[in-house]
Amino acid sequence: MRQPLRAVLGEDQPFMREGIAAILRRAGIDVIEAVDNAVDLVRAAEEHHPDVVITDIRMPPGLEADGLRAAQKIRATRPETAVIVLSQFLEASYALDLVGDDPSGVGYLLKEKVASPQILIDAVERVLARDSALDPDVIAALLGRKRPEDPLAALTPKEREVLALMAEGQSNTGISEQLFVSVAAVERHVTGIFLKLGLNQSATGQHRRVLAVLRYLGQ
Repeated sequence: MRQPLRAVLGEDQPFMREGIAAILRRAGIDVIEAVDNAVDLVRAAEEHHPDVVITDIRMPPGLEADGLRAAQKIRATRPETAVIVLSQFLEASYALDLVGDDPSGVGYLLKEKVASPQILIDAVERVLARDSALDPDVIAALLGRKRPEDPLAALTPKEREVLALMAEGQSNTGISEQLFVSVAAVERHVTGIFLKLGLNQSATGQHRRVLAVLRYLGQ
């Protein structure tokens, strides 16, 4: 019999913590510990070995980016654990800090989106599948940043749309449904993205997707 997925939750606001825990439990995810500070979050991840850690960015003890730093530490010491961070505000730089050099198994969501339980559960499913789950609003903010040498300048508008959805963690099928085009059309756009970004064809398809997303995020 398949064991339920196990989550550790970090959130210092009791109402929000209880609400997120309830959403996860209704989806059949076992919330093995819910904590209100970054120190206990790292301790709980080390102690329980959860499948996924979900945390607010701003938490005690410093009430700054303590939750983000805890998430980064968990990623470094337990790379098999998926991580989702929640933010009250749109902080594109935080998303870049969290992603580092590998966007797989990482999610970044605005807290307001958690009001829709399915968005959170979809994000959990994506990061557990080792995809990324980046909030579309964060992706839009990253796209709007000015860069002296834009590696995406050669992409068509449609290729940029496809790459933005890849950065959110969408599969080719998911992208086709979002853009109302065929999967074959998406595959052509993806191939065009790889070619224009100079990604080596000898690399695996999934590896090239990760590399493309990193180029998109400005790494």
